[in-house]
Amino acid sequence: MTSTLLTIDVGNSDTSIAVYDMDAGSTTSDDGLLEHWRIGTHSDRTTDEFASIMSSFFDLAELRLSDVRGMIFASGVPRAKASLRDFADRYLDVTPIAIGPGIKTGMAIEYDNPPELGADRIVNAVAAYELYGGPAIVVDFGTGTNYDIVSERGSFMGGAIAPGIEISLDALFDNASALASIELVEPRSVIGKSTSEALQSGTLYGYAASVDGMVDRYRQELGEETVVVATGGLADVIAPVASRIDHVDGFLTLHGLRLVYFRNV
Repeated sequence: MTSTLLTIDVGNSDTSIAVYDMDAGSTTSDDGLLEHWRIGTHSDRTTDEFASIMSSFFDLAELRLSDVRGMIFASGVPRAKASLRDFADRYLDVTPIAIGPGIKTGMAIEYDNPPELGADRIVNAVAAYELYGGPAIVVDFGTGTNYDIVSERGSFMGGAIAPGIEISLDALFDNASALASIELVEPRSVIGKSTSEALQSGTLYGYAASVDGMVDRYRQELGEETVVVATGGLADVIAPVASRIDHVDGFLTLHGLRLVYFRNV
């Protein structure tokens, strides 16, 4: 029997889930990762519906819900918190840890109003510092594009929030009837030869240039040795056309949740 830890990151658009072997402890490697999944976030999903989804995932991975001995989650969707707590109580019989005020992260917060800081932002910062050191810049490509800054000594300094890629495209398509949805792939040239290629060029190269420009500004304050880590659903799309990203880590938030879990138990 393998005792497992369930980590869940509920974003505005997607929910990421991972199962870790608890015997691996809180090491900074990903050797304890047993399985991972991504589903769409629906704030009106009931506890029983979520349990059905999780049961199917665990069965496919030949894991057992009964082996879950711990659970931790970060949620930017308030209505999802109650369902996750109820799921842990009814189906796992564990007391979950929710990222929020009072949770030990091991990281000093240099923010004017820490309670307003998104749970995923602080968890990303914790993971980035443990895995890659500091100073560090985390670029999280989600519903919004977050820039989170960690000092050389491992404190959360602050950052920036910009509109995300997909939400920006959705707004463009909704307000420009002549434009149609596109596949986010690299065009033949930065000079688009069709409307779809022009949109691809503007989106991919435009966002990559934005990331590179922000990193340059941060490095003027933090130093040129500052490491840049990209995460989030579209990190793999932007990283190849950006020149300032050092690492792409799709599991950064989930690794951070695992680290925070062991700091609280």
